[in-house]
Formats: sequence, structure tokens, C-alpha cells
Amino acid sequence: MKHSILTLIVLSFLFTACSEQKNPANQPAGTEAADQSDNATTGLSESEIQTLTRNLKHLDPDLPTIGVLMYEDVLMTELTAPLDVFAKHSEDGKQLFNVITIAGNYGLFTSEEGLKMFPDYTFANAPALDILIVPSAYDMSSQVKNTDLTGFIKVQNTNTEYTVSNCAGATLIGETGIADGKKIVTWVGGGIDLQKKYPNLKVQDDSKVSYMEDGKFLSSNGNLATYISSLELLEKLTSPEHRKFVESQLYLDRLQNWKK
Repeated sequence: MKHSILTLIVLSFLFTACSEQKNPANQPAGTEAADQSDNATTGLSESEIQTLTRNLKHLDPDLPTIGVLMYEDVLMTELTAPLDVFAKHSEDGKQLFNVITIAGNYGLFTSEEGLKMFPDYTFANAPALDILIVPSAYDMSSQVKNTDLTGFIKVQNTNTEYTVSNCAGATLIGETGIADGKKIVTWVGGGIDLQKKYPNLKVQDDSKVSYMEDGKFLSSNGNLATYISSLELLEKLTSPEHRKFVESQLYLDRLQNWKK
């Protein structure tokens, strides 16, 4: 069966998925105000932030740009899985994508699991994206209320070739209205509530569907199923052969075949 290498991963871990769920703006780095509740607010002084943002991550103008959103209490795998997949070079060593993280402001963000992270860009200075990836948190209430975040998603969606949500990131897609009338899937157990909140979405049965695509909108249950959406999109953007190469670099076959 196609891509059977992922089957064991999904069956083994899916039920531990979420339980709740090309024009820069030219604003100087490090000057944005933290005016939303889920922005980073601790850990670095203004001078430290200025030092860290002095040189923005270089973007190759000839490569597609993939942006992964970051905010406080984000689920770590839903941010790191796309980075893990898309940052890998081709078999002959060529970079294929610009892969960046984006947050509302510069500062240290802490994932649900405790990993501290610093974004490459902010909403104010991020480039136009070819791909936007929307992860989730266990509690999405502050993200849904963050008009800067939802506004950024709306604007970037006008640029993107694909917009991807994982787990309760589907809540932000629903809140923006950008995928009304489209099929979408969320975390295992979250579909009924998502459909009630956003009746214009065509929410799929998350007990049976791990990954969904409808036009430019891709979605998954999140957690390790984020690798499914990332690898499916990778194949669309490159080739089945490159997908197999990346899977080999991830050692997915060793995880599938491992026995104690």
C-alpha cells in the first residue's frame, strides 16, 4: 500500500494526538510591540532581542518559502515535524526550500512540552509565503482571539499555493473563514465541536481520517500525523522519489520495523 511506512506510526501514536484540540513589510527587526496575550513576554531583554534579530534568516529568492507559525504553548511536534521534513536537502545536496518560523513578535516562546524557541520572522516583517503551516496548542482560545494572528493567516492565504493545518490548527482556519466549504480534519475527538463552531467547514470524521486535502487546503490530526501532511505535501512539491529519500533520512523504516 502507498506510503505504508507511515501506517504503524499513525496506529501507534495517533490516539495521543491533541487532546484539545513576495514582499516583506520592511519594518525594522525587533521593533514590534507585544500586544496579544499569546506573544512571548519573558526571557530576553530588548538588547538581547536586537542582537538576535540583527541578521534575518537568509532567503533564497529562487526557492519556495515555507512558513511555520509559532506561539506560546504550541505543540512541539507540529512545529518541528515540518522543519524536519522540508529542511532536508535533495539527495545531491541541494537546498529545496526556505523554511522559516514566524511569530507575533520577537522573544522566547515555550512549547507545551517546555522547549524554548525564537522565531525567524514576525508578522510585521515576514515575506510572502508559498506555504503556510498552522500548528496547534491544547488550548486555542487565546489564538482564536488574536486578531493579529488570524489577520496574518488571511493575508498570507492570498499568497499561498498551500495552506496547512495540523490538529486544532483547524480552529484558526475555521475562525478566518478562508476554507469555508472545504473539507478539513482536526484532532481525534475534536471534529464534532469544530463543526458546531464553524458550520461552513466540511469537517471529516477524525476517528477514520488522519489526513485530508481539498484544493489548496491540507489538514491532519496533528502530533506525529503532522509527518503525514508534511510528507504528502513534500511529494506534491517535489517527487515520490524525493519523498522516499527524506523518509529514509528520517529512519521511518527503522521505527516501523523495530521490535523489542
